[in-house]
Amino acid sequence: MSRIGKQPILIPGGVSAEVSGRTVAVKGAKGEISYTAPSCVNITVEENNVVVSRADESKFGKAMFGTVRSLINNMIIGVSQGYKKDLIIEGVGYKALMQGANKIILSLGFSHDINYDIPDGILVEVKDNTKVSVEGIDKQLVGQVAARIRDYSPAEPYKGKGVRYSGEQIRRKEGKAVA
Repeated sequence: MSRIGKQPILIPGGVSAEVSGRTVAVKGAKGEISYTAPSCVNITVEENNVVVSRADESKFGKAMFGTVRSLINNMIIGVSQGYKKDLIIEGVGYKALMQGANKIILSLGFSHDINYDIPDGILVEVKDNTKVSVEGIDKQLVGQVAARIRDYSPAEPYKGKGVRYSGEQIRRKEGKAVA
């Protein structure tokens, strides 16, 4: 049995969780989010805790038991604190600009600029044209947007040009030696 799945999830003050059938809806200061669990998992709210239990002993049910608990915990953290990923753009001429509230324009050394539409529920801020922060209440969506922006031009190991996460270490390689 999953050690993670057995632990109840504490609902902090200012956050409410409602369960109707297989759907969990969590509301907090930053917004609201919902998730529909698979049929092999039961979810209940007892006192100030959300409890996840297995409905059957299937292999899929055992696999999803801890996963569903972690997803609900991430939802509660998201609506109370939120999630944030910081990206750094390095390179001569490499920059990011916001166009309106839901589009970012990236100049990453290609012959054209990259226009990326920001999904609903995500807030992107650009500071100094080289620092991008991605914020939201959905952990998966925040990570996906940050990874997609980074994927356009990941930092390369020779000069370090490209997009990297804040705190990410890029192993640098020595260039070609001229004899």
